[in-house]
Amino acid sequence: MTDYNISASIPSVDVLHLGKACTIKREDNPAATLRADYALTARKCPPYCIQPMQLAAGVETLGELEVLDYLRRIAQGEGGLLVVDSRTPDWYVKGTIPGAVNIPYAQNMDGQATDLPAVKKTLLDLFGVKEVAGVFDFNAAHTLAIFCNGPWCGQTPNYIRTLLALGYPAGKLKWYRGGMQDWCALGLGVI
Repeated sequence: MTDYNISASIPSVDVLHLGKACTIKREDNPAATLRADYALTARKCPPYCIQPMQLAAGVETLGELEVLDYLRRIAQGEGGLLVVDSRTPDWYVKGTIPGAVNIPYAQNMDGQATDLPAVKKTLLDLFGVKEVAGVFDFNAAHTLAIFCNGPWCGQTPNYIRTLLALGYPAGKLKWYRGGMQDWCALGLGVI
C-alpha cells in the first residue's frame, strides 16, 4: 500500500470505462501539477460564474468519494445508475473520470436547451424514462450523477434544471459540483 491512497480506507477503486476494467487511483508523483485546462483562475462571469453548493431542492451535491462509490457500484453491476460527463465531446476526449459516459447538454449562453428533441431522446434512450400517452413516466428513471468542468461551470446546473423542468425526480439527480477541476486537483486518475 502506498502513501497516495484515495482515503485512509480506500487505496483505489476498480471501475468500468466503455466496458473495460480500469482502476482509479491518486497520482503518486510528488512533482505532478494540475492540468493546464484547470489551472486557469481568471474566468469571466457570466458565463463562468461560481455555482452554489445547493443547486436545487432535493438534488444532492456530491464529493469525490460519493462519485467513486457510484462508479464502484456500477462496475459491480448495480443497474439504474449513471455517472454522466455533461461536457462537449471535445472536452470529454481531453480526459474524463473513468467510468463516466459522455452525454453532453447542448445549450446556448443563457442556459436554454438548444436541441429539445435530443433531450427527449436522451431521456427515453439513455436515462430509463418511458413515455406513456405523450407524458414522461420517471418511475424507472436512472439515478444520475452529473458533472462538468468545475464549480465555475454552468453546464451541469443548466442540464439539471432542464431535467427538473421536464419532471425528472430531484432525488434521482446528483450533482458533482467539483467536476473535472476538483477531480484533477486531487490527483485522481483521468482516462
